Amino acid sequence: MSTRLRNHRIRLAARPHGEPTSTDYQHDVVDVPSPADGQVLLRTRYLSLDPYVRGRMSDAESYAAPMEIGDVIVGATVSEVVESAAEGFTAGDVVLSYGGWQEYSVEAAESLRVLNPDGAPLTTALGVLGMPGFTAYAGLLAIGRPQPGETVAVAAATGPVGSAVGQIAQVLGARAVGIAGGEHKVERLREFGFDAALDHRTPDLGARLAEVTPDGIDVYFENVGGRVWDAVLPRLNEFARVPVCGLAASYNATSLPDGPDRSGQLMGAVLRKSLTLRGFIQREFAPTMFEDFLREMTGWVESGRVRYIEDIHEGLDSAPDAFVGMLRGANLGKTIVQVS
Repeated sequence: MSTRLRNHRIRLAARPHGEPTSTDYQHDVVDVPSPADGQVLLRTRYLSLDPYVRGRMSDAESYAAPMEIGDVIVGATVSEVVESAAEGFTAGDVVLSYGGWQEYSVEAAESLRVLNPDGAPLTTALGVLGMPGFTAYAGLLAIGRPQPGETVAVAAATGPVGSAVGQIAQVLGARAVGIAGGEHKVERLREFGFDAALDHRTPDLGARLAEVTPDGIDVYFENVGGRVWDAVLPRLNEFARVPVCGLAASYNATSLPDGPDRSGQLMGAVLRKSLTLRGFIQREFAPTMFEDFLREMTGWVESGRVRYIEDIHEGLDSAPDAFVGMLRGANLGKTIVQVS
């Protein structure tokens, strides 16, 4: 059966300089191979678009190896088993996989997680009940450690990570301050019940942040950097914790920002206030925290204590434009492509 199928793929044609453009991608169609022993052939149903992929398009040093020119663009997927050569998997099973930007993939069975199509919507495995939700959960609990009554601020607060951070903070009894780009996103944060919501595009962001954090900020979950970080730093309390998850403001940068070197100012604040700045990649916490996350977050979602938004695009060809839009902040919630 698999030999009659054809696979539409999107591959890395060139390393982007700044924002990715159409010339950085190559679309092609190839035969679909049959799975070898221990493998399954998958049809992609949903593709996750995530900011970290921009870093893997570059050959700069990072926490994950860069893609090579010609590689299929990476990405998590919800896929359906078409053909199995592995025990425990049969045609029709739905799995969480890592097929990338293509309609079909062949993957090792050991790397897959079977999903329950009768449970939560399948797309949540790519968002609130998947890697982004776990990133929020692990970074906030393991590094942020918010206490009841403390103030937790988060940037990119309508994204899949940021929105979960703020709502989990409230579940834990903390006060949530969300920062997002545009009044429509700010309004969504209010609908989600954030205690305060700010538009990072406002020219007086620092003053507005001071108004809504009269007692300072105890935990700042960093997703963005840039001028949002500039506004947050003076508001951090003594012993504040800063889980550093992403720096989306600089992902397409081709040079250092203009202005004086402010590293001394930053390190001075770290010293004076005994700040904890801790970068992390969610996978380090997976062995010890993922099962607890899946149980607790599923319960919070089912009860309505944690809500989520999905920004779904139709067809694999929509992925490049949707990806650029996400990097610009055009998305509202988790960016997903419905492939089939």
